[in-house]
Amino acid sequence: MNDGFCIWFTGLSGAGKSTLAKLLEDSLLERGLRVEVLDGDAVRTNLSKGLGFSREDRETNLRRIAFVANLLSRNGVAVIAAAISPYQSIRDEVRGMVNNFVEVFINCPVEVCIERDPKGLYKKALSGELKHFTGIDDPFEPPLKPEVEIRTAEETPQESLNRLLLTLEILRLIPAMPGQGYSDEEAAVLQKRLKDLGYI
Repeated sequence: MNDGFCIWFTGLSGAGKSTLAKLLEDSLLERGLRVEVLDGDAVRTNLSKGLGFSREDRETNLRRIAFVANLLSRNGVAVIAAAISPYQSIRDEVRGMVNNFVEVFINCPVEVCIERDPKGLYKKALSGELKHFTGIDDPFEPPLKPEVEIRTAEETPQESLNRLLLTLEILRLIPAMPGQGYSDEEAAVLQKRLKDLGYI
């Protein structure tokens, strides 16, 4: 388990990607892993400054995140990437670029994201002030075969985190830890799902 890996969060703005990324980071650090978070907003500010929100620019941004994620993961780092990543084709491309890639779909209805609207972006998009906003006037293509699907409108952040950690244990990316709040039945369900998807 010395190899690194990349947890790639995809989902609408306001779905809960950054919240879960922080919880996962803390948990992996507690287990003694080296961890790096590549947050979509931070990457745009520092690595992808000047890119817009056309499909081409979005895909360029994601390739840059994937490049950095691969450099880190192949050197034993647990990478957590949190980016909207709206298109299936670029997510497939990124999967092929990155070592031990795990796709996590943060599935939250757009109506709930609009209610949350932590950055006020949906308000701007709905008023027409902000163009090419995913979920409003730009599409989001839900992942076809994510290793993990998290429904943040239906479960607590801790429940989401527990299922994600259990999945990483089943995939043998992190060591198992007893007493993490999940049952043998939950483990069996997740194991069957990953096997059906062809990941184990």
